[in-house]
Amino acid sequence: MQFAKRNFMFISALALLLAGSIALAAHKEMNRVTPVAVPEATALRVSLDQAISSNQSRPGEHFEATVVDPVVVDGKTVIPQGARAEGVVVDARPSGHLRGRAELRLVLDSVDVNGTSYDVRTTSFNDRGRNHKKRNWALIGGGAGGGALIGALAGGGKGALIGGPVGAGAGTAVAFFTGRKDIHLPAETRITFRLAEPITVNTKT
Repeated sequence: MQFAKRNFMFISALALLLAGSIALAAHKEMNRVTPVAVPEATALRVSLDQAISSNQSRPGEHFEATVVDPVVVDGKTVIPQGARAEGVVVDARPSGHLRGRAELRLVLDSVDVNGTSYDVRTTSFNDRGRNHKKRNWALIGGGAGGGALIGALAGGGKGALIGGPVGAGAGTAVAFFTGRKDIHLPAETRITFRLAEPITVNTKT
């Protein structure tokens, strides 16, 4: 009787040990990670979490973004939709009033996958404001023509000579006060960056 009881206890302990080993192996299998190489030139499409502009952002400032399209390699999702990303403003130049185009340049420098942050190097997003030249000449020239016409009506030829420069000055003032052409990227603007070099991401199997 005592022998049978000892055998039962031994078998029970062995069964518990075996069940624990199986559970531990299953847990390890579920949490096993496989490194996957994401090749160069892979697109990283993100949505900005905040607004960025050429006249308010500064070079070196960081911004946050959210991955909107999952990155899939060989049928496996490596970077999921909704992953957090971070970037940096490389260059930001405000527009001048009469000349000097606005410029804005951004890159991504990290992406978070399953709680792990991976450094990335990407191609840059570049935007450049419109040229002032044609618009300024149109405003200044139009102001001069209008001033000359008003001067001619008011005082003949002499009035035209006086009115022309006055009108040109008015046109220049309009161009100055309305001429800024800064770049504004509102929150949720979608931008596509591309990897400048491959990265390796650990994915769960």
